[in-house]
Amino acid sequence: CRGGDLVGYTRPYACLSCLQFRNFKIIYRRYAGLYFCICVDVTDNNLAYLEGIHNFVEVLNEYFHNVCELDLVFNFYKVYTVVDEMFLAGEIRETSQTKVLKQLLMLQSLE
Repeated sequence: CRGGDLVGYTRPYACLSCLQFRNFKIIYRRYAGLYFCICVDVTDNNLAYLEGIHNFVEVLNEYFHNVCELDLVFNFYKVYTVVDEMFLAGEIRETSQTKVLKQLLMLQSLE
């Protein structure tokens, strides 16, 4: 995964969803025109974070009942709450979608 200078750079197939930027990797995944990106250490496992992004999008989809761009823009504070429930200090904290959704519904009832 290299590619600090992206002009004319081709990457191997195994690394199509990551870029190296300085001492970090940017791992991304595209869903219906939206890109979800996470910046991690170069030694971290790409597949674990790709799965984390996928899990995050599934939780958003369930929480917003078929999420779209407008949900993310106008409810960014709820998106940050989902991030806080799923990630801690840049590491994957919780992988259970039911636990995350249960906690989000409990927090929503407090509003």
